[in-house]
Amino acid sequence: MPIKEELSVGEVAKRAGVAVSTIHFYEAKELITSFRDKSNHRRFNRDVLRIISVIRIAQESGIQLQEIKAALATLPNKKRITVCDWNRLSNEWRDQLQQRIDQLTDLKNNIDTCIGCGCLSMEKCRLVNPKDVLAAQGPGPHLCSE
Repeated sequence: MPIKEELSVGEVAKRAGVAVSTIHFYEAKELITSFRDKSNHRRFNRDVLRIISVIRIAQESGIQLQEIKAALATLPNKKRITVCDWNRLSNEWRDQLQQRIDQLTDLKNNIDTCIGCGCLSMEKCRLVNPKDVLAAQGPGPHLCSE
């Protein structure tokens, strides 16, 4: 049986393991593209399956859709993702993922110190609010007016 080069939205969804609505969502966000056949049915090149795999892996890793779209836009051949392309993309995301892992590890190790006053402005509150300039004034609210 010959390999189908063009797939319907239902076939793409089934092969990719996602709902048809997900395919429509990715298309609306311009992460993937389709075309119309002679009967005006939406069709996808089979290469879209690898693109969807990359999107799903990136999303599972916490990469935002905007970042995924920007990364996909850098691909020399918009239709096909090669092993070299994946290596480049995954290397670009590796530092970002490590930062997230470090933040979560810090939060895990210090979560009990963060609940004390509930205002999220104490010195150790860098876990939740790392740019909190009011923390230097000590615990408690500082901007409340009576």
